[in-house]
Amino acid sequence: MRQQLLAADQVLPGPAGRRIHNGAVLLQDGTIRAVGPRAAVEGIASPTAERRAFPGGTILPSLINCHVHLVLDAGRDPVQAAADATHADLAERAGRLLRSGVTTIRDLGDRDGLAIQFRDQHTQGPRIVASGPPITVPDGHCWFLGGATDGEAELRARVRHNVELGADVIKVMASGGQITPKSPPMWESQLTKRELAVVVDEAAKARLPVAAHAHGSDAIAAAAEAGVATIEHCTWMQEGGGGYDLRDEVAEKIAERGIFACVAWPSDWRAVMNRFGAARAEAVANRFKWMASHGIRMIPGTDAGTANSSFDDYAGAFQLYEHLGFDRERIIEMATTTSAEALGLGGTTGQLTPGLSADLLVTTGDPLSDLANLRQLHLVLVRGLPATAAAR
Repeated sequence: MRQQLLAADQVLPGPAGRRIHNGAVLLQDGTIRAVGPRAAVEGIASPTAERRAFPGGTILPSLINCHVHLVLDAGRDPVQAAADATHADLAERAGRLLRSGVTTIRDLGDRDGLAIQFRDQHTQGPRIVASGPPITVPDGHCWFLGGATDGEAELRARVRHNVELGADVIKVMASGGQITPKSPPMWESQLTKRELAVVVDEAAKARLPVAAHAHGSDAIAAAAEAGVATIEHCTWMQEGGGGYDLRDEVAEKIAERGIFACVAWPSDWRAVMNRFGAARAEAVANRFKWMASHGIRMIPGTDAGTANSSFDDYAGAFQLYEHLGFDRERIIEMATTTSAEALGLGGTTGQLTPGLSADLLVTTGDPLSDLANLRQLHLVLVRGLPATAAAR
């Protein structure tokens, strides 16, 4: 039995609103055993427990990045990057995520199941929820990852194939995207509502959720009607891509059905806003606020691996939400407790609760006073192992 007792000025166990001053967390064999005031937790720790104190620090759940692509290299040629990717490349990228405080990764598109293989062979690294090749249409968005299908029979067969590969989630490209040469434009629907429903139905047979990439409002509406679990990007682009088509009735349906939206903006979101210009940047901000006002639950992700979206500095992405008016407690909750729920991991991680995995961070300062403190890390643990050991 190996116990670790970690103490700090405060513990933020999650969800938002819970704070323990002069708190401590007791870990045993990779699991959280106790959380509470330092004196109380010390009272139940073994005399042989390893004890570490972090004056001025904060202990909180580690972070979850809900949208990454480990087979991509954040460069300008995703087709070649995916073709060249090796397990060593995936290990290096997963290690960078881990060192930035991310202990759970949802990989939403690999080449022929490479991220699934990596997940199974590197059990001490970050937890990986993987989709395998995303389902798309011939010459459609991300066809080069190996998931192109044509017609309902092939859609069902592709879902079953990804299940056989070991997928944790089924990813489907409901609309076009921007990284695939000569594929449909972002706003254009690639699959009908009926076809998306077929994907959801076949995935349900394996008890797997469906994540739908959807930029266009028509694709978002079809995905919501089909019953997906999460909508990726959820951009609400109108036909032709000249603006946004915000549909109140669809947003209400997304909220009522408990569908999560992962908008997947990079850590360097300011550069994207600057490229957009003031008018479009304001429209983007209003779109986020509009979704929140309709009760849509948002989860963060960075689309890491796509052009100019690195595997580092996840905390930088959170400052977008603060810029939009979200309070810091809610942002941290989104990246921990809410994300764990969205990924079906609420009984495993996302909070500091006895019985859950020992996935946590210790920051040097208080992230509730400044989110930048999430970049200043004393310690990152995944299943009780420090990031340096877990990434081997």
